[in-house]
Amino acid sequence: ESRLEADEQRLSPEEKEQKRLEANQYKLEGNNLYKEGKTTDAVDKYTAGLRVCPLSCPKERAVLYANRGQMKRVLGLNDQAVKNCTKAIELDSNYMKALLRRAEIYESTDKLDESLEDYKKVLELDPRHVEANKAVRRLPPKIEERNEKLKEEMMGNLKKLGNMVLNPFGLSTDNFKMEQDPSTGGYNIQFSQNK
Repeated sequence: ESRLEADEQRLSPEEKEQKRLEANQYKLEGNNLYKEGKTTDAVDKYTAGLRVCPLSCPKERAVLYANRGQMKRVLGLNDQAVKNCTKAIELDSNYMKALLRRAEIYESTDKLDESLEDYKKVLELDPRHVEANKAVRRLPPKIEERNEKLKEEMMGNLKKLGNMVLNPFGLSTDNFKMEQDPSTGGYNIQFSQNK
């Protein structure tokens, strides 16, 4: 982009428009290649478009990034797909297609909190969006379930660690009972000697 910025300063308005049209042609070629199932070739076309598209055309650049992100997604390169969609959103914060793509990728890679945030942003732009409405109802229980599993796993690991420390003293975590105080939510630990 720094090279583009330097080049762009020397271009006349007509030359900038010519570069924008050239980038659009690359986009159209990329779209056609994608329809033909030539995903890698499509990535190359979108990249070529980004190399010529003026920085002063953020919406056009956003489309190129989002389309390239979709190709990376199809190729199974989810991290790169997210980066491309994120760049598209940075250029056009209301670009719904990029938000939706990123939300879907996040959900498919178990980044549920991030996915939910993107779907909420889609609903800010279009409160009637069907898929986003379904997602904001579907994701919170999944997030809660995931958090419960993580909590159980963490408690199990803490118990193992506790037993390693207590074992030389003839004790185990079973000697300690934790009871949650319903009024404060805090825990009370009581020691009980095994017979």
